[in-house]
Amino acid sequence: MDNWLEALPKADLHLHLDGCVKPSTLLALAADRAYPLPADNAEDLLPYMQVDAGCDSLTTYLEKFSFVLPLLQDAPALKRVAKETVEQAATRNCLYIEVRFAPALHTSEGLTPEDAIAAVLDGLKRGEMACGIVARLIVICMRHHDDRINLPVIQAAVALRGQGVAAVDLAGDEASHPAEKFRGTFAAAREAGIPITIHAGEAAGPFNIREAVEGLGAMRIGHGIRLREDPGLLDWIRERRIPLEMCPTSNIQTRAVADWDDYPIRAYYDAGLYVTVNTDNPTVSGTDMTRECETIASRFGFTPAELAGLMRAALLASFAEPPVKQRLLARFDEIAGRLMTDVSRAD
Repeated sequence: MDNWLEALPKADLHLHLDGCVKPSTLLALAADRAYPLPADNAEDLLPYMQVDAGCDSLTTYLEKFSFVLPLLQDAPALKRVAKETVEQAATRNCLYIEVRFAPALHTSEGLTPEDAIAAVLDGLKRGEMACGIVARLIVICMRHHDDRINLPVIQAAVALRGQGVAAVDLAGDEASHPAEKFRGTFAAAREAGIPITIHAGEAAGPFNIREAVEGLGAMRIGHGIRLREDPGLLDWIRERRIPLEMCPTSNIQTRAVADWDDYPIRAYYDAGLYVTVNTDNPTVSGTDMTRECETIASRFGFTPAELAGLMRAALLASFAEPPVKQRLLARFDEIAGRLMTDVSRAD
């Protein structure tokens, strides 16, 4: 199935910019500003940027982001990493990606949130032109920030929506900062008509998922692992066809579940939930979209037809503009249809 999976057109809806930085790029960015790093080659630098089998918590996982953030504080760096994120996705036959980042984490050297967003959009557009795929941006508000910081982020996202910003998001420590604290912040997003996705049910209980939808207006849920703890809510989410942005490899590494046997993607899929499969942080997790598909095929028995269906479902769940979405779906159907014919013949 390997060659078929590589060729399968894909969509990645949950992809963090600062989790995509290549070691070689970080070395170059550090050299530009004489910034000291603990290694002088990509191979030795990788362990500082990527978790290993010993990753024991979300806290350990997030340390990798703290390592790269100091070098992502100017427009050229953001443009470069954004462009390379598109390029990396294209090598795995992604037709469409939604890259997300928190602009307020990139303002320590003078950039405004709007400056940071504009730089990332520029890089994404350069990547689109170079690779022929479509990339959109999701702008994140952080849970440990208050409205003094988050409202300008929402306003900047709204101002640049027509230039490639597709949605806004909320990420960070769910347990310490539950979703209900951010009703006012996301009321501003709803009033502006910008789509909303919310990280919920990853490190805190299902109550955060309900609040994300009812209180904040989420149209999709990032992760949603703990949804199964509330069967009534699970039914409610299924009835409303609210997509879950599941990230299998990352969810295991952050200990959102104990192990692969406890991972609910097959159960969710079989229960009729709207499941999508995503990478979350390719560099940090050592993954890509092909590997994610391979993983759920080998561990949970997803068939070629089911995998193709998951990728098409992701395109349908995307925040792409309707004409772009229709064009992507037509392209997907053309390629996937041909691949499925080949699979049928091989059987």
